[in-house]
Amino acid sequence: MDAPTRSYGGKTAQERAAERRERLVAAAIEVLAEQGAEHTTMTGICAAAGLTERYFYESFASLDEAMLAALDSVCAEIAELVVSTLQTTHGPPEGRVHALVVAFFDLVEESPGKARVAVVESAANAVLRPRRHELIQMFAQLVADEAAVLYRDQAWPEERARIHGLVFIAGLAELVGAWLTGAVETTREELVDACESLFVAFTRRDG
Repeated sequence: MDAPTRSYGGKTAQERAAERRERLVAAAIEVLAEQGAEHTTMTGICAAAGLTERYFYESFASLDEAMLAALDSVCAEIAELVVSTLQTTHGPPEGRVHALVVAFFDLVEESPGKARVAVVESAANAVLRPRRHELIQMFAQLVADEAAVLYRDQAWPEERARIHGLVFIAGLAELVGAWLTGAVETTREELVDACESLFVAFTRRDG
């Protein structure tokens, strides 16, 4: 029989460890966004989380693992946003696409640090770049899957849809990164309009 798990403050040891890991991931996102991957350190993450080195190694084997967890966390949040927005928005495809793009840019404006981790720091760091490529492929498939739901017979066949999704996602990442760094100067409204048009152009067949 397993020994009973001790509880402090109504939480088990596993629950407290999970909470510490969440704090460290949030701190890693914050430090990556503010300092850049090149200057992100375990010490800086621990300081931002208000935790000691001991707890860092409770959750992560290395700084690289913590940075990857930060990138995964941000991208999981974006993916969940995409799916939940389309599931809870009803009406014609144009309105649903608009709601999706607006929700995405709401996240970018409310949490620019998260967006920076996803599209700027992920491209600038040798450890994060391979995961970035994997995540772009994942989002490309998500775009293809959601386009099939939105446009039905007007959607591209599966393999072609994934190619178009890949081009759209890679382009979107570069566009958002350029906007965040000031390389592209335009308004949020213009970005929303452009991204809506590009999504439709890449995912819906004419005729």
